[in-house]
Amino acid sequence: DLGRGPVFLKRPEIARLVSETIIRFDGEKYVLKNWTVMPNHVHLLVRTLEGFTLSEAIHSIKSFTALRANRLLGRKGRFWSPDYFDRFIRNYIHFNRVYTYVDENPVKAGLCSTPSDWQWSRAGWRPE
Repeated sequence: DLGRGPVFLKRPEIARLVSETIIRFDGEKYVLKNWTVMPNHVHLLVRTLEGFTLSEAIHSIKSFTALRANRLLGRKGRFWSPDYFDRFIRNYIHFNRVYTYVDENPVKAGLCSTPSDWQWSRAGWRPE
């Protein structure tokens, strides 16, 4: 959220690729509850499906998008950070807090006025 690191996800074609990939694996590896693609990171709120770990689900997203994103950017090398930050949702109150945080993140970052204004999110997604 501090805007550090590469901002590859700021480019619409990359943000769309990542958004479509997140949606693609919904119902296959996880149940997607909420998501937003920020200029330099992604927020996901998911419940993994039986037979899949969170690590496997994240790996699927990262591996599917890294090669394609690098190709679109005309570059090689690491696209995603090697690790990710996760958190176990403790209860309904915590779920609602995280859900709202994901929606409000682009607003808080000054990227839009309302969650539905941010196209690269559950709240503002407009598929082509």
